[in-house]
Parts: sequence; structure tokens; C-alpha cells
Amino acid sequence: MEDIKRILVVSRMTTYCRKALHYGISLSKRYGASLSIIHVVHNPFGLEGWTLPPLEQDYSILLKKSKEDIDAAINAERVKGLEIKEVIREGEPTEVILSVVKEENIDLIIMLAHEEGRMEHFLFGHSNEELIRKMPCSIFLVKKEPAIFGAEY
Repeated sequence: MEDIKRILVVSRMTTYCRKALHYGISLSKRYGASLSIIHVVHNPFGLEGWTLPPLEQDYSILLKKSKEDIDAAINAERVKGLEIKEVIREGEPTEVILSVVKEENIDLIIMLAHEEGRMEHFLFGHSNEELIRKMPCSIFLVKKEPAIFGAEY
């Protein structure tokens, strides 16, 4: 088995990404690997012909809140001495992530494995399927199904 020296966690800037970040932190500590997290800013509302102002506002609020939650988790680990590099890029998610994997010479990518719903396909595209086929490195898929709204566990 190859040594894991560079780990990249893919953040879709949703609350569910905290689970992937948790695994990234854990594996980084375990293997002494550098840890990066990528936030891909994809604006599906920039497409010509789309005019959905209320949905676009909701999307912006969701991104901001999710980024704050993820930042809190990252900062908590930084206080403990873990170095985490954050990469923020705009563009089509699959291409942006592939570019960063090559630039940073990533050994392991960690991302959510849950099935994407229609809204996620609109917001992020079919990135899981594309990434799995195109990745030049190993992929760790984190199973974290979104909770059903209103359900108690």
C-alpha cells in the first residue's frame, strides 16, 4: 500500500460535508498526512436563461451558513495544532477538483457518497460519478445520508 501523504476533502458547502471533514482530520492525524479542503463555488444560476431570484437568495444563504459551520470545525482543529489548507475555487466542480488533485499531487480524496438528489444535480452537477471515473488517486467515500426533514432518530 502506498503511503498517504496528501489528503483532499471535497466540501460542497453543505452541513453533511462535516462528516467527510471529520474523516479527513482523523486520517490526516493517523498517517501524518497534509490535509486540504476544497470548496468549489459553482453558480448554477449564472446559466443563460435562468431567472430564479428567490431560489438564488436561498442558495446564497445556505452556502454562507454551511461555510460558517465548516470553518468552525476547521478552526477547532487548527487551535489544536493541525494545519489545514483551504482551497476555494470557482467553476465546474469535477474539472476544478481534478485540477487541484493534479496541482497538489493528492494521494487520497475524501467526499460524500450519498446519492445526489435533483436539487444537488442542479447545484453541483453529476460530480460524484464523474470524479470516480476520472480521479488519478484513491477515493474514500463517506456514507452520510441526509436526514429526512422532521424525522426523529
